[in-house]
Amino acid sequence: MKTYRSVLARPNNGDRSSSEGNIQTHTLSEDSCTDEIKHTCPAPVIHFLDPVSGPVEGGTVVTISGSNLGQRAEDIQNSVTVAGVPCSVIHSRYEVSSRIVCETTSSGREKSGHASVRVRGGGLGLSAQTFSFQDPVLSSIFPQRGPKAGGSSLTIKGRRLRTGHPSEVSILIGGVPCMVLNIQEDQISCLTKGSNRTGEHGITVRFGGAERHLQGLVYHYTPNPNITTAAPSKSFLSGGRIIRVSGQNLDVVQEPKMRVTLSPPDTLPPRRRRSINRRKEGSLNRGHDHQGPLKRWRRIVPDTDCPEGALCHVKQYESRCTVNSSSLILCPTPAVGAEARRARVKVHFLLDSLHFDFSTVGNEAFSYESNPKLYPLNQNDPSKPYHHKPGSIISVEGENLDLAIYKHEVEARIGEGVCSVKTLTHNHLYCEPPAQQPSVAASKKQDGMDSLPEFTVKMGNLNFSLGRVQYDSQAQSTFPLEAQVGVGVGASIVALIVLIIVLIYRRKSKQAMRDYKKVQIQLENLETSVRDRCKKEFTDLMTEMMDMSSDLVGSGIPFLDYRAYAERIFFPGHQESPLRRDLDVPESRRQTVEQGLVQLSNLLNSKLFLTKFIHTLEVQRTFSPRDRAYVASLLTVALHGKLEYFTDILKTLLNDLVEQYVAKNPKLMLRRTESVVEKLLTNWMSICLFTFLRESAGESFYMLFRAIKHQVDKGPVDAVTGKAKYTLNDNRLLREDVEYRTLTLNVVMPAAAASGGTTTQTVPAKVLDCDTITQVKEKLLEQTWKGTSFSQRPHIDSLHLEWRAGVAGHLILSDEDLTSVVQGLWKRLNTLQHYKVPDGATVALVPRNAKHHLHDSHDYMPGEKTPMLDDGEEGGVRLWHLVKASEESELPKHRRGSLRERGGERAKAIPEIYLTRLLSMKGTLQKFVDDLFTAILSTSRPVPLAVKYFFDLLDEQALQHNITDPETIHIWKTNSLPLRFWINILKNPQFIFDVQTSDHVDAVLSVIAQTFMDSCTIADHKLGRDSPINKLLYARDIPRYKQMVERYYADIRQTISASDQEMNSALAELSRNYAAEVNCLVALHELYKYINKYYDQIITALEEDSTAQKMQLGYRLQQIAAAVENKVTDL
Repeated sequence: MKTYRSVLARPNNGDRSSSEGNIQTHTLSEDSCTDEIKHTCPAPVIHFLDPVSGPVEGGTVVTISGSNLGQRAEDIQNSVTVAGVPCSVIHSRYEVSSRIVCETTSSGREKSGHASVRVRGGGLGLSAQTFSFQDPVLSSIFPQRGPKAGGSSLTIKGRRLRTGHPSEVSILIGGVPCMVLNIQEDQISCLTKGSNRTGEHGITVRFGGAERHLQGLVYHYTPNPNITTAAPSKSFLSGGRIIRVSGQNLDVVQEPKMRVTLSPPDTLPPRRRRSINRRKEGSLNRGHDHQGPLKRWRRIVPDTDCPEGALCHVKQYESRCTVNSSSLILCPTPAVGAEARRARVKVHFLLDSLHFDFSTVGNEAFSYESNPKLYPLNQNDPSKPYHHKPGSIISVEGENLDLAIYKHEVEARIGEGVCSVKTLTHNHLYCEPPAQQPSVAASKKQDGMDSLPEFTVKMGNLNFSLGRVQYDSQAQSTFPLEAQVGVGVGASIVALIVLIIVLIYRRKSKQAMRDYKKVQIQLENLETSVRDRCKKEFTDLMTEMMDMSSDLVGSGIPFLDYRAYAERIFFPGHQESPLRRDLDVPESRRQTVEQGLVQLSNLLNSKLFLTKFIHTLEVQRTFSPRDRAYVASLLTVALHGKLEYFTDILKTLLNDLVEQYVAKNPKLMLRRTESVVEKLLTNWMSICLFTFLRESAGESFYMLFRAIKHQVDKGPVDAVTGKAKYTLNDNRLLREDVEYRTLTLNVVMPAAAASGGTTTQTVPAKVLDCDTITQVKEKLLEQTWKGTSFSQRPHIDSLHLEWRAGVAGHLILSDEDLTSVVQGLWKRLNTLQHYKVPDGATVALVPRNAKHHLHDSHDYMPGEKTPMLDDGEEGGVRLWHLVKASEESELPKHRRGSLRERGGERAKAIPEIYLTRLLSMKGTLQKFVDDLFTAILSTSRPVPLAVKYFFDLLDEQALQHNITDPETIHIWKTNSLPLRFWINILKNPQFIFDVQTSDHVDAVLSVIAQTFMDSCTIADHKLGRDSPINKLLYARDIPRYKQMVERYYADIRQTISASDQEMNSALAELSRNYAAEVNCLVALHELYKYINKYYDQIITALEEDSTAQKMQLGYRLQQIAAAVENKVTDL
């Protein structure tokens, strides 16, 4: 008797573990064993191979599943082959009898075959599947470029790409992984990830331990696409409107999309809000209630509290966009529901992995509008066709037609013909149909519809069918015999009239020829007289200008002091600048307020706070351009004592500005003063160039100013219209031949200041007899107080002009008095001619408070203006001096008629001939203009350090942002120095000199300033017959000036760079020199008014910045508010 264990499981010789649980002990007799006892295990059986392929280099991990695969890993060691190639068993992953994991070795070539396993002491097992050693080949990729942000779908084509296990296939693009999406025999697709650099990168595919490189082709990571603008910003609910998305590198995007997100509004209806609260409470209760199944499994009832048409949860809609070019993508708006009218709408453009918010690139927030409605053409009976008269316009009525579409976006058709939309209003659409009735659309023909074409209108995704259209044919009208006879008689009469007209025309032509010859003789006489007159005037002017040049040198240059200069540059147009005001606070609080302002000054020294403050103000809609300039000047004053820090802030803000404009149009940067930094730059240049103005360019500019004033005053100037005989501005040219004489008056001057006595002396002064009394006083003050600056002279309104006529007595002269000539509604201002003041007369300027005997007995105060004579219709008398304002505009027409109609009168020059005075004026001033431009653009003297430093800074910014266009850099330099500083000075001499300006002098300076600006531009100005005369005047000189500008920029670039240390040293010296000139407390108080106005926004910006929180900038600002405003804040 022997004891055996029987196994109640399937026979698996090696799998002991699977049978131990079912072992039973039985006692059997030897006679009961009838089968032959086997001393060998069954042969291995292979059920499955994974994977069934691998690279010829080996290294593929193969899993062999089956049964009877040995009891230990040693049983099958070195006995596993795959396609005849040894496969190394991985002991750690072996499972008894059921699984072998091995790694293939190199096959040396492509081959395939069965897997075999031989178990020690057992048989040999072969797989039914075959394993292939493959040599994968990469042939091409598509696309060959994509943005460095990643997100592009890349397809790699080749052969035998399904090699090895899919999990072991990986792709690298220059070391950057590409996420595998799909593997097929002939292609692999993957999704690119972001790269930190652009450029060309090789493609590598790893099949387990084997690598394959794509030969001859690379993948190019391009700069990321960028969106700069998107428009329009409205769409109908039905969608379909094309949004034009502009930017750079847009053609590298594979799947551009437009996504619209609708969110519930901030304020939901009360009922809905309570429902949401109840659901929240219920969910909380369910989370904490474990008492029973009835409590846990609560029945959820659909929410019926959401009002109809309201949006109670977030919805998203998307549409596919089309790439038009590298700079344009076209996106149709997706259709949305009616709830979009009351929801918050957010629009994003999805450029693969990059998302752009419409609010950052559009001009306004995106919104959806109600769908339009169009009514049938035949509203009375839409089933009947609309009768159209050829040549007329089709009018369609509707509602909301222009809310979110322009006329060029509307497509109107009549059958297969186009009806051109001419006008689109809120309720009407007007289109011009084809001249002939179009054929029926092909789709209608197939449907067997009516033979009349259908009128359809397409507005985005909306298609309106508004009825059939039938063209009315023109009936053949009968032409009766009586009508034919009438036409014949009419034609005969017309022929007779034409014959009479021809005879009259021939007679008039002969008369016109005689008149023409007469006019031609008159014009020749005029031409000769003008030529002689211009020659004489030019000779006289050059002689007088030489005398004036010597006078200018002797009289000195009345420069303003730095404080006056600064306040006129920083605060132009302000009646009282912060530089001259005292702190306007109650005396009891002065000390506290001043302490708070000192704290504000210290806070401004924080670069983070100052930049946050400026950027926060600039995004406020109520922060106007005037506010920006004012705040910039206040900051300039507040930081005037720390110009090095001021310059650092300027550089930081300028870098932000460059980045902003590089994304749009870099050539427009610094063109206007639209931001705080642009006004800061103007002020910085003005501070740094003040010394250069006084020591170099100021003298040439003052000589030019005096030359202009002297030359303009030498001829008549209309006191009412401001037009002058001598000018450079054709709009200010006096187009009238005014008769006048030059008078030399003897001005009585008190000599007490010179001699210490009480005697008087007379000084000769030249005036014109056509000058008004005010003009005479101005000229007398100019000539008699020649060596005194304007602010030190008496004001003309404080003086009377007294004519001392010897025995006849003294007479006060004024612009208006009882002797003024009045004709109808016109009153002429009094002149020396009016008073018949002779050459060599003696006059005196006396204070207004002196008492004088008048020439008549009227109760009339000397020098007072007579009240306006009331008129029922016009409301008063109009003043005139040399030319009546309403008549001068009609003067050219009057002149043309007078040549023939008044042939017996003295021939007068037509107004265009007086334009030669412009050339005469230009020639007179040419030397002074050349001297000024040379002083500004010369590099023979050291260039101001600030100019060199800032130009180098612009060159660095261009290099940093890959701007290689020399025209762009030239424009930046022009906008920062000539446009921002020199043009401002040239147009406003009172900014640097203590002088009086006038409209007629300003008009001449404007022409010179415009010439200087034209000289700084690169673009060629195409001039023709219709070009402004001001530009034609200097057309020959501008190319020479342009060469000076280009040479100036080139010379500056070639000079040795100005280091930050040199610049800071110069700035520190400027701060010390002008420290006493600037009081910053008032400027800080004015700045605080803006802080107070936008206090919440500034605090929010500081709280959102983690660095600002660490520095407690918000807390410090609250302390300042408490001190300055004497109020309790939330500290």
